[in-house]
Amino acid sequence: MTGDMNPGIGIDIAFLLLAGLAVVSGWRVFRTDSMVRASFFLLLSFIAVGAIMILLAAEYLGVAMFFMMAVEMMVMALFMVMFMMNPAGLNPMMMVHQHRIAIGTGIAAFVVLGTMALLAGFPDRPLPTALDPVASLGHEMLGDSMLIFESAAVVLLATMIGVVVLSGHRGRYGAAEHGSVPPGLTPGGDPAGQPQEEDEGDAHEHHHYH
Repeated sequence: MTGDMNPGIGIDIAFLLLAGLAVVSGWRVFRTDSMVRASFFLLLSFIAVGAIMILLAAEYLGVAMFFMMAVEMMVMALFMVMFMMNPAGLNPMMMVHQHRIAIGTGIAAFVVLGTMALLAGFPDRPLPTALDPVASLGHEMLGDSMLIFESAAVVLLATMIGVVVLSGHRGRYGAAEHGSVPPGLTPGGDPAGQPQEEDEGDAHEHHHYH
């Protein structure tokens, strides 16, 4: 007997760890109190799934998952910073609504997908040993489908540039904080980070002149 570990055992251990990471980070998407943090938890879950694809010898799909999800989740996080009602999308908020419907839908989806995974008859058609899947996908992407992929790439690039410009401190009409009022830290409370008025008289006089 040799001291070398069976490679199959190492792959099995890596699969279980990555699968656990994907499930836990996917669960944290709905338990965190921030849309921005939820985006990064979802990114972590997709990265774990991409690593599982690499373990299953689907290297191209795994690497494509890394690149696609990294760009998509970063764009989503930037949109949250730009459009959320609270500063930077980081104030605590409830991520799940209609709890009973959400729980019931989640359980039903888990049962259906689990049943399909356990009972479905998947085809067993091994590919020819001489076939290079990366080269085949490359020919497809640079052939008839090239215009589609190039168009999508330009749209994504324009979206990222636009989001960065719109979410910048100084926008087209001046500094971002001019004319904007952040939400209060408590429902109906004063705007967060706003200086207090020194005296009520000055405030009434200011209002009268305007």
